Amino acid sequence: MAIAEQFAGLKMDQLIGGPLTAAADASTLLANSTAEFINRVGFDKDGKVRTVAFSYHTRSVNDDGTSNFETMKVDVPMLAIVPIPNLQIDEVNILFDMEVKQSEKSEKSMDLGASLSGSVNFGIIKVSVTGSVSAHSTNTRSSDNSAKYHVDVRATNHGIPEGLARVLDMMAVNLNPALVSSTLKDNNGQELAGSAKERAEHLKSLRQEISVLESKVNASKNALDTTLKNVRRIANQQLQIYVMNLTKLANSRTENEDAEAEKYLNAKDEIVIEWNNFMENLQSNIPSFAANNQEEEEFSTLYKLQAINKEGAKVAYSSSETMYNDLSTANKAAIQAQKNADTLEAALLEKQTEYSNTISKR
Repeated sequence: MAIAEQFAGLKMDQLIGGPLTAAADASTLLANSTAEFINRVGFDKDGKVRTVAFSYHTRSVNDDGTSNFETMKVDVPMLAIVPIPNLQIDEVNILFDMEVKQSEKSEKSMDLGASLSGSVNFGIIKVSVTGSVSAHSTNTRSSDNSAKYHVDVRATNHGIPEGLARVLDMMAVNLNPALVSSTLKDNNGQELAGSAKERAEHLKSLRQEISVLESKVNASKNALDTTLKNVRRIANQQLQIYVMNLTKLANSRTENEDAEAEKYLNAKDEIVIEWNNFMENLQSNIPSFAANNQEEEEFSTLYKLQAINKEGAKVAYSSSETMYNDLSTANKAAIQAQKNADTLEAALLEKQTEYSNTISKR
């Protein structure tokens, strides 16, 4: 058989595609196993995150010399503390080698038994002759076919999937220890009794109130900053309307109307300075208005800002302007936010003073 005919019956699509198809099927099985593990270990039958509860004890020393012995508890998602199988096929190598060896050898010989004898006289010399003929024949034929087929698959664990990692990060943000119990004791770890216990309990209550008020004060300051930014944003929008109108009027003047154009440009500079001053001084004006309960007064009365009409002339800023109502509402919200922050800060200062006075009394 010719060497080329040796390869005629090989189905290369199956030799190469078979292992690749098997690898794709294996990848699907591996992905399903990861999904099954996450659903089975990470969530209960109701779809809620399965957690593990850890408890630990802490001790903190108070300003009055007592100590808080607290039992804390934290619930950790199961998926955050166990390795997640996420095996994926990274590489598939297919090696196919075929070797064909074909050789043929032929030998022929004849073995014939024949003899010849005779003599010849040459005068005084006599010569005798003898001989034989033989033949030997052999036939040899050999062939060798061999093939090698090797599939190498490499798979590694890719760890936590990216989407699950993001979910666990969101859970970790809200993962805070919860207070289970808290007991007041003296420096020697002994239970308090009588007036000492009443005093310590009162100080503990004050500390808790102060902590709550501090959180509220911080939240109120953040809310105040948001309202101030809103006022500045609306004021800047109103200013840009004036700037565009004055720029348009200045650009529409001809060469013979340079004085008119200059007038509009000067008006633009003046209005920009005035409104920028308003926005820069807002942080100092709002506390004053809040202290005097001026949140219901008209915006135009509080600030006396200038506006620009369609002809480019300065007029008093009033409710006829485009952004007036929005700006007035935002300003009232800022004053109210300032009043809330001031009230909370006053309450916090009162509690802090009471706590300091109680500490000083032995």
